[in-house]
Amino acid sequence: MRIGYAAFAVTMMALGILSLAKGDFAPIWQPSPKNLPARDVLVYVCALLSLGCGLGLLWKRSARDASVLLLAYLLAWLLLFRVPRVVASPLSQESWSGFGETAVIVAGAWAAYAANGGIGLRVVRMLFGIALIPFGVAHFVYAKETAGLVPGYLPWHLAWAYLTGVTYIAAGAAVICGVYARLAAVLATVQMGLFTLLIWVPIVASGANAFQWSEFVISVALTTAAWVVADSYAKR
Repeated sequence: MRIGYAAFAVTMMALGILSLAKGDFAPIWQPSPKNLPARDVLVYVCALLSLGCGLGLLWKRSARDASVLLLAYLLAWLLLFRVPRVVASPLSQESWSGFGETAVIVAGAWAAYAANGGIGLRVVRMLFGIALIPFGVAHFVYAKETAGLVPGYLPWHLAWAYLTGVTYIAAGAAVICGVYARLAAVLATVQMGLFTLLIWVPIVASGANAFQWSEFVISVALTTAAWVVADSYAKR
């Protein structure tokens, strides 16, 4: 079992536990529709799916079934709740960022399914590449806010915001086009992991507010999902 795959499975379990504890959708699914029929029931169903599928991924006998169920659940969320927001507000960075976050998680689940004998790796990588581009654009749209997150011991905060935005866009384009795609996927994953370690871990350690905690959770989830996609390029 690859480390990235195991980390993704544990992350799915953690998201399920977090949802059960909060009685609401985990941060990675926010903003979530408030007018859903039986919304409270759906919260617990989704939490149990995330927890159960994450656990199932760790057991060889149940891994394939768990990966199929997890992929179906996450893909439904992407198509029902993220794509319509992009269609309704195609110029909204918030809509595209939400789509990108969910798409990376879906790509991670699909890569886990492929690791258990499933098909569709080309689709996985295309979806992952598309998802990276809104992340890069966000660094330009919210350049001031992004620069404010750069650790104080680094110089040229705004330059780092722009540079990381460019690298996300370049990585997405490389993955989509298949030019140095494996390297691009690996470097995008490393960048997400560095954001988690250098930005969100110190913030959480020093006492984070609710928003910062949610960003930390999202960053961890994106990193582990991207890790599974990057691992999918390794020869099996």
